[in-house]
Amino acid sequence: MRGFTTKGSAALLAAGLSAAVWAQAPAPQPLIYTCTNAAGKKLTSDRPIPECNDRETRVLNSDGSVRNVIGPTMTADERAEAELRELRRALEEKQKREAVLRDRNLRARFPDEAAHRKAREAALEDVRKGIRLSESRLAALAKERKPLMDEAEFYVGKALPINIKTQIDANDASVDAQRTLLQNQKLEAVRIDAYYDAELERLKRLWGGAQPGSMGIIVAPTPAPAPKKELSRASSSATR
Repeated sequence: MRGFTTKGSAALLAAGLSAAVWAQAPAPQPLIYTCTNAAGKKLTSDRPIPECNDRETRVLNSDGSVRNVIGPTMTADERAEAELRELRRALEEKQKREAVLRDRNLRARFPDEAAHRKAREAALEDVRKGIRLSESRLAALAKERKPLMDEAEFYVGKALPINIKTQIDANDASVDAQRTLLQNQKLEAVRIDAYYDAELERLKRLWGGAQPGSMGIIVAPTPAPAPKKELSRASSSATR
């Protein structure tokens, strides 16, 4: 019984302390919302004022001090415009980070101009091999065409035998394909040179102390690979 009495007394004491603390806790202060409407009239309320949604509202404590300032609620068009601005800002930040990373990688890959010149020559050599191959193939096609044309001279004013006509047509198609390919390869060589020229200009500034990413977004075109598959198709057409 004595143990029960002790426990009961402790519980009553704790409950009494809790009630005392709760009684002493200050009641939350009422807030005052105030704004001036479109007609210039000052509005005041103990809750947010709908007429003030399109203008600034001040939230005051009960003593008149400013607790917070609420900006006007945006319209749908204003929200869309704000979202667009945020998207543009995020894109610009992403592009800046990518420019910094690319400049750092560029400087690490090419510590000096000799290393960059070596990379340029390696890239151009692949295209030059294709150009030499196309030129060699055109020479071979010209050689194949000569006996066909010599034989066709015997049929001047007459219909060509189907086998000779087929061979001449195939030769013509192969020549056209090789010439187109050769032109594309020459354009690719020009494109690669332009790419490495722009890259070298950027590298010179980096070597000179420019901070990575400080030169903006890289706009130099990326060179396309040499059209090796087209070369194979053109060569196989000529063989057939």
